[in-house]
Amino acid sequence: MLDRFTGLQVFSRVAALGSLSAAARALGMSQSMATKHMAALEARLGVKLVHRTTRRVTLTEAGQRYLESAERIIEELERADAAAAAERVEVSGELRVNAPVSFAVRVLAPMLPDFLSRHPALRVELGLNDRTVNLIDEGWDVAIRIGRLREGDLIARKLAPCRIAVAAAPSYLAARGMPRLVADLAGHNCLTYTLSSSTAPDEWTFGPGGAVRVAVSGNLRANNGGALLAAARAGQGIIRQPTFIIGEDLRAGRLVELALDHGSTDLDGVFAVYPSNRRPPARLRAFVDWMVERCGPVPPWDEGLPG
Repeated sequence: MLDRFTGLQVFSRVAALGSLSAAARALGMSQSMATKHMAALEARLGVKLVHRTTRRVTLTEAGQRYLESAERIIEELERADAAAAAERVEVSGELRVNAPVSFAVRVLAPMLPDFLSRHPALRVELGLNDRTVNLIDEGWDVAIRIGRLREGDLIARKLAPCRIAVAAAPSYLAARGMPRLVADLAGHNCLTYTLSSSTAPDEWTFGPGGAVRVAVSGNLRANNGGALLAAARAGQGIIRQPTFIIGEDLRAGRLVELALDHGSTDLDGVFAVYPSNRRPPARLRAFVDWMVERCGPVPPWDEGLPG
């Protein structure tokens, strides 16, 4: 009989990576074995969890409902394993962490003193980089990734959802008017981000799955959300960025979130990713568990914001 927990892991990886082959690589097993685990899981439940095509595997409606429970079970068992390991293994040595610039500055760096106070024998090197680094080639132990995951040879653990908001300064809205429809954005100065993994800089997406696409333009493009935030604060234009970047300004009233006819398409989430070719050391497991603890169930950057 196939291991039920491994079946849940295979299903979770298939959901995150979109293919059985990528899930198999991430878990260090053959594709045929991953297929057997998926088939056994579906047979035991008596429902189809995924749709398979030649290009991609997607979740059925039943699979989408089951995924949340499966990930919760995996997370709880991993946390129990980490807690047990922490009792016998001191978290020490050096941990090299790479993260996007805005997330590192606004979220991770302010929280790190808490992590280091829990593990006084540990040293952390924090690298700030908006490009996608190669963890193995560049020697990083773990990276924070935001949005769609593309690398199938990494283990990924979701830390938090990632909501996207469209906003502008009160001074801009007073001068240019309040957009009511997503189509109205075509007539506004939109400050665009050039490193999106899902859309072009001059196209913003709205609605479930990004079904509504709007062409936008403006007089500033940048590869860093913090730079766009500074311009938006000054009343230069409309910004579309994650709430971990602009949440504080929304709470303070320096920016106003636009109530459009379609909600902005959220990103897939905030993830911790690390190589799958070896058992993660205690310091890495401790860091990922700590990030899950600090980022959920409601991310701190979303506290006080309307849903």
